Amino acid sequence: MKIGPKYKIAKRLGATVFEKTMSQKFAIAKERSEKTRKRGRGPSEFGKQLLEKQKVRLTYGLSEKQFANYVAEAMETRGVPPVETLHKLLEIRLDSVVYRLGLAKTRRASRQMVSHGHITVNGVKSTIPSRRMRQGDVVAIRDGSKSSVMFEGLAEKLAERPTPSWLSWDVKQMSGSLADMPTAASADPAGDLGAVLSFYSR
Repeated sequence: MKIGPKYKIAKRLGATVFEKTMSQKFAIAKERSEKTRKRGRGPSEFGKQLLEKQKVRLTYGLSEKQFANYVAEAMETRGVPPVETLHKLLEIRLDSVVYRLGLAKTRRASRQMVSHGHITVNGVKSTIPSRRMRQGDVVAIRDGSKSSVMFEGLAEKLAERPTPSWLSWDVKQMSGSLADMPTAASADPAGDLGAVLSFYSR
C-alpha cells in the first residue's frame, strides 16, 4: 500500500503512526506544530473526523477499502455499540495480536512477520495479516523461525512487558492465545473511533 511522505503525514495527524516518527525529533516537531495550530483557527468538525479516520487507518496499516469495510461491518452489527465492534475487528486481526503479544515492536513489523511465514495459528503456518482470530486461538513462532535474529532475546523482553488482559502468554511454550475478546476499555484505541464512525455516517 503506497502511503506517501510518512513524516509529513504523521505531523499533520499529530500521531506517531509510522516507525520513522517514533523519535524525539518527531515529538519536538509535533509540539511546535500544535502550538502553531492553537494560534490559528482550529479544524472544522469534519476536519477533526477526517484526521481521526486517517490516524486510525494508518496506525493499523489498512487501505481505504479495507478500513471502510471494517467500519461498514461495525455499523451493521446489531446489539453491540459500533465503537466496540470496530475496535474488536481491528484488534483481532492476526497482525494486531502478534503486535499486542510483543512478538514485534511495531504493527508494520508484525504484518511482515506474518506475511513472511514466521507465525503459526493453532500449529499451522498463517501468512494472512488480516486473518480474524477467534477466542482460544493459539499464536506462536514457527519452529523454523525461532533461531532467527529477529527473535533473539525475546523471552527476556516479554518478561518485562505486560500482556493485555484479553491475551495470555505461555513463557515455556513461547506462545500466546486469545483468552477473551478485546474491548475499547481494555486497550487504548488508536484514535477517536466515535469520530471515525461519524465521518462515515455523513
